[in-house]
Amino acid sequence: MSGLSPERLARAYLVRVAEPPAPALAVFVAEVGPVDAADAVRKGTCPQRVAEETGARRELDLVRDDFAAAGRLGARLVIPEDDEWPAWPLLSLQLAHSRGIASAAPPLGLWVRGESRLDEAAEAAVAIVGARAASGYGENVAGEFAYGLAARGHAVISGAAYGIDGAAHRGALAADGVTVAVLGCGLDAGYPAGHVVLLNKIAGQGGLVISEYPPGTPPARHRFLVRNRLIAALSEGTVVVEAGRRSGARNTATSAGVLGKVVMAVPGPVTSAVSVGCHDLIRDSAATLVGSIEDVVDVVGRLSAQTPDRAKPRARATDGLGADALRVHESLERRRGKSAEQIATESGVPISRVRAVLPALELEGFAEHGESGWQLSKPRGRTRTEAGHGQPKRQGGAPDDKRRRGDA
Repeated sequence: MSGLSPERLARAYLVRVAEPPAPALAVFVAEVGPVDAADAVRKGTCPQRVAEETGARRELDLVRDDFAAAGRLGARLVIPEDDEWPAWPLLSLQLAHSRGIASAAPPLGLWVRGESRLDEAAEAAVAIVGARAASGYGENVAGEFAYGLAARGHAVISGAAYGIDGAAHRGALAADGVTVAVLGCGLDAGYPAGHVVLLNKIAGQGGLVISEYPPGTPPARHRFLVRNRLIAALSEGTVVVEAGRRSGARNTATSAGVLGKVVMAVPGPVTSAVSVGCHDLIRDSAATLVGSIEDVVDVVGRLSAQTPDRAKPRARATDGLGADALRVHESLERRRGKSAEQIATESGVPISRVRAVLPALELEGFAEHGESGWQLSKPRGRTRTEAGHGQPKRQGGAPDDKRRRGDA
């Protein structure tokens, strides 16, 4: 384990000996640092509440084995001391924890698989969650939303479960975007079995698979509930596509609300049991109703700067003109010629400068001199810009078959 810092080794030990969220240990580490905290836990000299969280496993020092298992997976341990640590998104957990919400304790470290940087993936991410036993409608909406958001450059975060989660991950991948799967077990657990190929694809195509549980940790219901706080924290907002009245997706939405994150819900048929949770959230004003990708982007706020209707405007042929040349050009007319003196008066550009600019505009094809004076040049066919050069590429414009694959 040469080359690993004392802080990384200490945190690798601590994330194994305490079952997340371990609020007392999180406070202790923040107070004394990970190295001293790990030493105190090993020796049993830590505060009583920390001892209660770590006592059952404090002699279980598998740091060497954990890094070896991570190496076989191509995974790494990202810790708060790293530049890659998503400090800003996870600040919401620290603030909630400081308010006495024990379940919001921040993670001590995150095992990460995939080549992208975790901080960059979480910079402008949106979580999409929902029912495992999803309807075709729900999976289609989740895939469409994920595709559209990923096409706009926003990471899509979900929990890799069957149903809505899987559809969201596949939609983002179909758009060649970044998607992050947050697991409630070790990265090597192979769970859910039907999504092993999907998880490999996420890690291998620019996405990330992450967990605060060390390698070898089996899945458990309480771990999925605990990981939901990470899905909520790492995203700008959470979209609940389908959810029962009591479900993990509702739990994620609750976590997002506690953390001060935006919560959104997609309405479904009033006869659908898997939309009851969404309708409850909307009715209780715990979530904003969203019915399109544009709704999601608008609600989240600052991400709206990248919606298609606010995309970069088409370049104009005159964009390269200087300030004086542009003012002179705007004073010209197509049907009526003007003298240099008239142009100077209308544009406010000095006459000497107008007389220098007009011949230059003529050479560039913007003006021409006729019997009645200077006027706009007659159209000579479309310019390169007008023919399509310089136009922004259409976002999310994948073929229909590719879009459908993302919704499957």
